[in-house]
Amino acid sequence: QVRLVESGGGLVRTGGSLRLSCAASGSRYGFATMAWYRQAPDKQRELVASITRGGGKKYQDSVKGRFTISRDNAKNLVYLQMDSLKADDTAVYYCNAVELFLNTNYWGQGAQVTVSS
Repeated sequence: QVRLVESGGGLVRTGGSLRLSCAASGSRYGFATMAWYRQAPDKQRELVASITRGGGKKYQDSVKGRFTISRDNAKNLVYLQMDSLKADDTAVYYCNAVELFLNTNYWGQGAQVTVSS
């Protein structure tokens, strides 16, 4: 059974940094695109950044230049380095992964990120 587990969330001051990690396990094939989404209170879940198995990256405009997504295909890990954090970045961050060949979509349980001034 595929499982995604996030870690690294927490409370940080405006301008600070956090690094989120997501460990994916249980797949026979590995993962194609992996991504980070976030959901703030009373808002819809939105894509923050994604990375293909080959390393192609996409970012939401509001995080370009501040966030960096990376992955380790051998270990099925994906990271989100978040720098210059703002109050608007406060949200629950979810790891997402699409399994190779089967195209099944999986979600982690979420990690709270709170940015205070």
